[in-house]
Amino acid sequence: MSTLQWSLAIIGGLVLAVLVAYNAWTLRRNAPRRAQTPPDADKDPPPRATPVDFAADFAADSGAMGNEGTEQGAALAGEPDLRLEPVFDAALAPADFHHGLEHGPDPASHSVDVRDALAEPVRPVPAPIPPGLVAESRFALDALIDAIAPLQPEHEVTGEAALAAMPPTRRAGSKPFAIEGLNAATGLWERPAPGQRYQRFQAGVQLANRLGALNDIEFSEFVAKTQVFSDAVSAMPDFPDMRHEVARARELDQFAVEHDAQLAFALRARSTAWSPGYVEQNAVHLGFVPSAMPGRMLLPAAPGLPPLLTLGFDMQAAQAEDLDQSALWELTLSLDVPQVAPAQQPFARLREVATALCEAMDGVLCDQEGHPLPTMALDAIAADLEALYAQLAARDLAAGSALARRLFS
Repeated sequence: MSTLQWSLAIIGGLVLAVLVAYNAWTLRRNAPRRAQTPPDADKDPPPRATPVDFAADFAADSGAMGNEGTEQGAALAGEPDLRLEPVFDAALAPADFHHGLEHGPDPASHSVDVRDALAEPVRPVPAPIPPGLVAESRFALDALIDAIAPLQPEHEVTGEAALAAMPPTRRAGSKPFAIEGLNAATGLWERPAPGQRYQRFQAGVQLANRLGALNDIEFSEFVAKTQVFSDAVSAMPDFPDMRHEVARARELDQFAVEHDAQLAFALRARSTAWSPGYVEQNAVHLGFVPSAMPGRMLLPAAPGLPPLLTLGFDMQAAQAEDLDQSALWELTLSLDVPQVAPAQQPFARLREVATALCEAMDGVLCDQEGHPLPTMALDAIAADLEALYAQLAARDLAAGSALARRLFS
């Protein structure tokens, strides 16, 4: 071969090598960020974070004076809406609240494990419990948000007899329904239990929840269920006036609609997408735990209370066969305001978590329309939240209380 041919061959080889290197660099640059592999990966793997099914606990707290598992599974999702159970996908303008009816998908029964690729084992630690903040009774009927019918039996009734007379479902239409007994020994109202004796009973149906106000049909179903129980235990029911209770339900529902706030902010990648494992790794370091729903993680609060915050991302990406190749450009941080007590400072915690994630993953905090959120807008939301907390407390429905969790569920 001539010198010219050799030169052309060498130049062609160099050009080809440059193209291959450039393509490799481009693919690497555009690949989703992956969870970091610990140096001692060959040793025993660190323990996985156990998926926590907050759906069941949260539903039991907020949803309804003892709804049955099958009913809760169907209704909880959202925990959503039309005005359904609480979820956290609703869009929110930077300086305003989203009141009302837009909620995200319901929790599923699948689980999501944090990847084994954590740099070190991390055990999420729930937020400290402020003094005096404890989980309240889930079942106590309250005239503030329940229509209550007293039941006076002819004689004391055993817990076994009361349980045998209980209706098969604990809902009247879309509203939680419950029966409580006055324990002859303790003098306390409680759910009937074996081995106890009860002097009186009371049946109640919730006046409103995120599905709307109690209507005539639901009240009639409440009366029918209560009457069946009363007949079984030889009790005389004293039902409240239906028109009065339905009117109370509409007024309470109107208040709830006007004071229901669910905050949702987007974290968007600046230049490089994230893999689900990378997101989970960073979230776990901030105390989040997996939930029963793929693509959803929760920041735990005190035991027996709803989570402080929810982190969500694309469910299909979370269920992909190769999680390192799934690309996420956005995730959502959400706060269900009425469900969390202000003593836990949930909004301040949301801002801390958002700042930490943005710094760790090179992201930017935006509203649901993709506009970056300045500090001024977040300060305005914090001020509006303080006013909302005061309005709820003035109605004896303080955010995070048992009554507020039931009403806003």
